[in-house]
Amino acid sequence: MCGINGIIQFGGSKSMHDPLNKMNNALSHRGPDSEGSFHHNSVSLGHRRLSIIDTSNNGNQPMFSQNKRYCIVFNGEVYNYKELKKTHLADHPFTTETDTEVVLAMFIKYGLDCLQHFNGMFAFVVYDTESQGTIIVRDRLGIKPLYYYRDDNKLIFSSELRAILKSGLVSKELDKAYLAEYLRQQTVADPNTIIKNIKTLLPGHYIKSFKQKININRYYEFKVEANSNNSPEPIKDIHKKVKEKFLNAVELRMRADVSFGAFLSGGIDSSAVVAGMSTVQTNAVETFSIIFDDPEFSEDKYAQIIAKKYNTNHHKLLLKSTDLLDSLPEAMSAMDHPGGDGINSYLVSKVTRNEGVKMALSGLGGDELFAGYSLFNRIYNLKNKSTRINWAPQFIKDVAAKALDSRHEISKTKIAEFLRLKNWNTSEVHDILRSTFSKKQIHALLNTQYTFPSSTSLNTNTHTLSEISLLEYDSYLKHVLLRDADQMSMAHGLEIRVPFLDHNLIEYVLQLPDSVKFPHTPKKLLVDSLGELIPSEIVNRPKMGFTFPWKNWLKTDLKANVESKLESLGNRAYFSSEAIQQLWKGFLNSSKDVSWSRIWSLVALEWWLQENDIL
Repeated sequence: MCGINGIIQFGGSKSMHDPLNKMNNALSHRGPDSEGSFHHNSVSLGHRRLSIIDTSNNGNQPMFSQNKRYCIVFNGEVYNYKELKKTHLADHPFTTETDTEVVLAMFIKYGLDCLQHFNGMFAFVVYDTESQGTIIVRDRLGIKPLYYYRDDNKLIFSSELRAILKSGLVSKELDKAYLAEYLRQQTVADPNTIIKNIKTLLPGHYIKSFKQKININRYYEFKVEANSNNSPEPIKDIHKKVKEKFLNAVELRMRADVSFGAFLSGGIDSSAVVAGMSTVQTNAVETFSIIFDDPEFSEDKYAQIIAKKYNTNHHKLLLKSTDLLDSLPEAMSAMDHPGGDGINSYLVSKVTRNEGVKMALSGLGGDELFAGYSLFNRIYNLKNKSTRINWAPQFIKDVAAKALDSRHEISKTKIAEFLRLKNWNTSEVHDILRSTFSKKQIHALLNTQYTFPSSTSLNTNTHTLSEISLLEYDSYLKHVLLRDADQMSMAHGLEIRVPFLDHNLIEYVLQLPDSVKFPHTPKKLLVDSLGELIPSEIVNRPKMGFTFPWKNWLKTDLKANVESKLESLGNRAYFSSEAIQQLWKGFLNSSKDVSWSRIWSLVALEWWLQENDIL
């Protein structure tokens, strides 16, 4: 796990030593173990290393092929590198034990076809000094970030958006067109960002730069077979395959030459990961749980059940409310792209890294793959009712929507948005349920032109749950949870690995029909597949989540800071100061249509803009 940077000039070869050094310095937290750079004609590559596999200096980057023709900078892990060495590269004269060298050797042997063989999370760049062509790749799911800026003279890319800004080669200009999207979902979806002309390379895509020409192509895409009439496999066979694929995903992600462990909250997903780790190895697993002195927020008793069952070396990390408040400024400074979440991830990563661990497995992605959120049931039921709702004339639905809007409650506002839909599809319903602000509120808040992203939907008959899984992946998981996990863990030099996002596991589960996956009980398919590995006390426990009393803090400890940030945001020409103050007053008066998360998303945006000197 590392950080990569690069600058490619078109039609020129000015010295880029200074801009590249600035970018490398901006990523020092991602790679505290070593730093390297390479300059050749019009191409400059930079790297910061967090050594996980082969921690010797032999693994430092940039790394070169034996004949020095090819150069690679690599961020992430290819977990099946040992298998690839045996099956595809038996005659290759390796000089390191790194997966980076395997990636480079595979690329030299197979070209871009090598990507079909990799199981991992990664963003990497290969430069051919002979042809002077460059390939820039991002993993299938976009677990590892890759940002880029392009104009007529250059292409700049990096693991972090802020590093591109630090280069001094790009103007710090807010892209106002995506403010509405940020307010709607507390983030901006790729390929766009909050900064003008800085994009993200889409997951499963690569950039090919050659002779001043740039092409972006896709090499991978998840698909769900629409309206499949195929009979499912026997349920016992399905359970066996899910278990095998999950355990294999866990085992691959345990490859490391440094101390590692697992986050253990005591929920189904983290418990499954710890159960898997304990199943595939004989050594006791190192587990880490966050506990609170306030039992209302503590999941300690559930984590203890799993720790005892699998005899783990369990570490209970006590956090007090004041710990978050004290860490808030540094956590906000660590945020690479503005968002309304992520502070929890920062704290968990901080205390885990302080225990001497450089890598941890997480249960991230389990909810999205196995229908763990309540919205799976809600969307499924709403889709079944859509025919009856659409039968009503639109003017009647509009009248009902207006009446609901007057109630000034979040739930009623969302129902009003449903009623205003002309033609329902799963994607539009999902967008409403996942929204922070309503479109009506956004219209009042913004004094600028904006658009909302268009919705597409598979509208399958047998794979509605898989469709929702893909929508969750392409929104909340990818742009909020994965982004937060990366930026907040790497702020402390901690690598997080996510077995539930193994593409082989995902591909298999997605093609299963709703009848097999419906969550009649919590994550039924996963729980039934793992059987006795997960105790019933964990399966039937209330879903709590990792949270803090934000609502009270915004009205007390953080009130002065919040008011200052809201006032500053309101002074920006593209926001309505009056609308912001109305929201704030509504929140202070406990209005049902102004939650703390709505207020915080505005505060987080202004905090980030100030932190990064964005006008």
